[in-house]
Amino acid sequence: MYDYIIVGAGSAGCVLANRLSEDPAVKVLLLEAGGADTAKEIQIPVAFAKLFKSACDWAYYTEPEPQLGNRNLYWPRGKVLGGSSSINAMIYIRGNRADYDQWRDLGNRGWGYSDVLPYFKKAENQEHGASEYHGSSGPLCVSDLRTVNPLSEAFVAAGEESGFRRNPDFNAASQEGFGFYQVTQSKGKRHSAAAAYLHPVRARKNLTVLTGVHVFGIAFEGKRAVTVSFQDGNSSTQERAEREIILCGGAIGSPQLLMLSGVGPAEQLHAFNIPVVCDLPGVGKNLQDHPATVMAYECTQPITLANAESLPNLMRYLCFRRGQLTSNVAEAGAFIKTSSNCAIPDMQYHFGVGYFVEHGFQQIEGHAFSIGATLLHPFSRGDIRLRSNNPLDAPAIRGNYFSDERDMKVMLEGVKTARALALTKAFSGYRGSELLPGADTKDDSAFRAHIANVTETLYHPTGTCKMGQDAAAVVDSELRVHGVEGLRVIDASIMPTMVGGNTNAPTIMIAEKAADLIKSGSHKETGDLALSGVAR
Repeated sequence: MYDYIIVGAGSAGCVLANRLSEDPAVKVLLLEAGGADTAKEIQIPVAFAKLFKSACDWAYYTEPEPQLGNRNLYWPRGKVLGGSSSINAMIYIRGNRADYDQWRDLGNRGWGYSDVLPYFKKAENQEHGASEYHGSSGPLCVSDLRTVNPLSEAFVAAGEESGFRRNPDFNAASQEGFGFYQVTQSKGKRHSAAAAYLHPVRARKNLTVLTGVHVFGIAFEGKRAVTVSFQDGNSSTQERAEREIILCGGAIGSPQLLMLSGVGPAEQLHAFNIPVVCDLPGVGKNLQDHPATVMAYECTQPITLANAESLPNLMRYLCFRRGQLTSNVAEAGAFIKTSSNCAIPDMQYHFGVGYFVEHGFQQIEGHAFSIGATLLHPFSRGDIRLRSNNPLDAPAIRGNYFSDERDMKVMLEGVKTARALALTKAFSGYRGSELLPGADTKDDSAFRAHIANVTETLYHPTGTCKMGQDAAAVVDSELRVHGVEGLRVIDASIMPTMVGGNTNAPTIMIAEKAADLIKSGSHKETGDLALSGVAR
């Protein structure tokens, strides 16, 4: 018997396991489909792409994307302790303060920037110490890159040469400008949510962590979620939660599990003979992601990450935890406005110290660098649907990238600016020929073809269990699932709109805040059936 059962030991699940088990009288069960985070590629920062399509990866694929040449896009997601924080590029970005004020203004009280900043700070162990915007006593190590490549320096200089300002801290007063990313690393090693939150408390007697277990569904007594069923080896097991069941499966896993358990769009559940517990049409809808389009250039000097696994670099890493093996590949970046009409940046750049195309699977001879243009606030929306009623079948993912023409217009400006940056004097000592899309790409039609041919996910699916009070919302502002009791969703799926930046730090913040919401309501009945006047 447990008080709380947490499904998914990713970024949010690790935070909740830590915070909820702080009270020794509270029993917590954490369930993870993947295994332990012991692979050496997890610890060595530059090696993260080697984890793609490995045992640590769900390795999802979208349905054919109509605006992207009907390609099935590969979506890596972490299937390991730490979830995607164990296989990502470790970039620590919170998004723009206006993103959270928008959440608040959509009716989600308590989620404005001034409300969430304390939780970013609570989570953070900032290398530079505490300040107005940063915390230094939290579990998660946030640090500067230990070794910065000269190409990354050139990228920031190219931004300044082009009239943009240098920004020493994307997570402080202003997001706009060019600079170097901070990373979730500790002394040159990855510092995932598992390393930060879970491993230090694994010895707690009131915390049970099970790996290699696939959750099949949630059972209800009336409208109350009470038990979780999961496969453990060759047997099926059920465990009961006295207080709450908390889904932390991410933007793909959480809506899938809700629908398999009878919570979701009734017509879809009927199609797979799943008994309807609660007709909640928004489950799986509102899918958003950051699409990224890469521009790649030959590098005339042998200084890229093509050399990362050389013996000198290996020795430097083993002896000093410095050198190219500490790189997160995307060392530098930028946030810009592509139009004077933009109130906040709508384009992010990830500068790659190597040829990072097709998630790193595509290789070339020699040296190259990459500039990834990333659309921050897409208008396009996709969805997650069940493929069958078999929990082992991956759901059908429709990203619907660029289904709204406004997104294509922003990306066109983004890739043109990326080329202009590459052609600055700052890169003159490094720049060879343009590999992608090639110098013969000059008009909008050719750039559109390039975008359709090479755009990939930036690994930030969100929004499929969105927070709100409208008819499409799935959870309320305390992240309780509408229409049922004893069930919450706490992960990136609850974001009503995308944050303007990488999503790992915001997901950790969401879980920190949710832990306090749960604790503050533990003395009373949670999962209130009242829907704030919204008819369902």
